[in-house]
Amino acid sequence: MSMVKSFIRWYRRPKSRWADFIQFLVIIVPLAFVIRTIGFGLYQVPTGSMETTMLVGERFFADKLMPLFKPFTHGEIISFNNPTYDYSSNKLFNWWQMYVWGPENWTKRIIGVPGDHVKGMVENEKPVVYLNGKKLDEPYVNTHMLIATFNPYRDNQFAMKSIDPSIPLDLQPYYIMTLEEIKVGRRKALWKGAPDIRLPYTPNKNLGTSSARQGESFDEFDVKLGEDEYWVMGDNRQNSSDSRAWGPLRRKMIHGRILFRLYSIDSEEPFFILDLVKHPVDFWRRIRWERCMQFVY
Repeated sequence: MSMVKSFIRWYRRPKSRWADFIQFLVIIVPLAFVIRTIGFGLYQVPTGSMETTMLVGERFFADKLMPLFKPFTHGEIISFNNPTYDYSSNKLFNWWQMYVWGPENWTKRIIGVPGDHVKGMVENEKPVVYLNGKKLDEPYVNTHMLIATFNPYRDNQFAMKSIDPSIPLDLQPYYIMTLEEIKVGRRKALWKGAPDIRLPYTPNKNLGTSSARQGESFDEFDVKLGEDEYWVMGDNRQNSSDSRAWGPLRRKMIHGRILFRLYSIDSEEPFFILDLVKHPVDFWRRIRWERCMQFVY
C-alpha cells in the first residue's frame, strides 16, 4: 500500500504540461494496455449468434486474468478474435492484429475442450451433439423461432431476430419490431434465397461462411480435438457462424471468460449515450431493465 501511495505522490508532483503528457504516454497508456490485455475486457454484442443468452446491444464484462491460471472448460462463454480473419504472417503485425487493432471480437460457448471427441448428428429430424459418446443436454440453446427483419438505419440492416409470435411486436421481450421491418425482411430473405423464418431444433443448411460446405448440413460433424483446440458453438444454433462452419478454435485466439452483463438495450450503437442523444424518448423504452446487472451462464 505504501508503494502505491508513493507512486501516486510521484505521479502528481508539480511538472510542466509537456512532461505530464510524456509521462502519460510512457506510463498510463502501457499500463492501461496491460490491464486491458490480461486483466479484464468490456464487450458489446454485435450479432444474435448467442440469443437468447446474449442479445444485440448488451455490454458484458470478461475476465482475462484467471484463464492464465485456470483452463477453460465445458459450458463457459468465451470471447475471442474472429478466427476467419486474414491474419498477417509478419510476427510484429500479427501481434498488433491480435492484441491492438484488427479482427472483431466474437463470443460463443465452449462445447469441447482439448482431447474431446465432438460429434453432431440429426436424430428424429432434430440436431443433437454428442460429447465423448454422451448426448449433451443443452438447456441454453435458443428455443424461439427466428424471423427475418430489415431496417436501413441499422448497421446490420438485414437480421434474423428471435420472436415470440404470441406477443405483440411492440412488446417483444428481446427486440422491438415493426410490421414493416418484417415485410421488407421477408422480401430480402427471398431475394437472398434464404428462409425468412427459422424454427428451433431443426436442421440448418445455411450457417457459416464456408462455401465448400454449401448445401451440407452444418449440424453434422465428427471431430477429435487436438491439444490446443476448442469446439465452440453459438446458443442460437439457427443463426451462428461457429465451429460447425470454420472448425476448431485455437487457444491463442481466446481472450477470456464472459462473466457479467452490465446493461442491455435494443440498440447497435457502440455507446448508449449516442443512442440517448439520437432517440431521447424511444431510448428508455428499449432498455431491457430486467436483463441489467446479471451474471451469465
